[in-house]
Amino acid sequence: MHGSFLWHELMTPDPAAAKGFYGALLGWEPTDMDGPGFTYTTFAVPGFPSGVSGMMALTPDMAAQGIPPSWTGYIQVDDVDRTAGEYEANGGAIHKAPEDIPGIGRFAVVADPQGAVVCLMTPQMPDGETGSWPTPGSVGTVGWNELMAGDWEKVWDFYAARFGWEKDMAVDMDAMGIYQTFKLGDQSIGGMMTKMPEMPMPYWGFYFIVPGIDAAVEKLKSLGGQLLMEPHQVPGGSWVAACLDPQGAFFNLTAGTR
Repeated sequence: MHGSFLWHELMTPDPAAAKGFYGALLGWEPTDMDGPGFTYTTFAVPGFPSGVSGMMALTPDMAAQGIPPSWTGYIQVDDVDRTAGEYEANGGAIHKAPEDIPGIGRFAVVADPQGAVVCLMTPQMPDGETGSWPTPGSVGTVGWNELMAGDWEKVWDFYAARFGWEKDMAVDMDAMGIYQTFKLGDQSIGGMMTKMPEMPMPYWGFYFIVPGIDAAVEKLKSLGGQLLMEPHQVPGGSWVAACLDPQGAFFNLTAGTR
């Protein structure tokens, strides 16, 4: 569906270590696919082989360009070329021009007018394949997509125009300002707020669903991950924790219970 997040991808300097870390933490099952000069890994939730996320090696050349270990989201669009052009025409930037991935789809890497990077994709289902994915909200999937914007109120119209997002619940975070959730159709899919001044740049962050937050945090620590923010409850009742994997990629955990 145009405007939905359909994939999340990790760029990491140590794919083998990351494979073990996320497999143990989230129960993901990896599958490696060899391409011309590189290996792409998909991560699947048990019982759903189509995969919920992917991983590529962060090469030394990429690191030299300032690309850090990180998670990136892919937003599904009807026409990658058109949406990428709209990004550029409305103050954003195209970091990687639209390109085909044979048998997968067409994608581009773009940034909004304040610099937050995301990927666009028009997927192409391989012939004869219908796909099988876990129900939204299932353990091991991404349950929330979050933009820490330079100024969320200024960038809101940009996203609404591109993807058809609508404002949902707004939460007053006192000194931190308003946290604005958004929905696509009748499904709430994410939120955005103005980042704290100490954050170096705007970015998209993602929340992986776990059965219970406390057990997941202890598992994170035992696997060499770093807890950046202690588990806390957010409006709506979910528990969240901000984390780094052992290679330095930022992500969040979320659960309905402690």
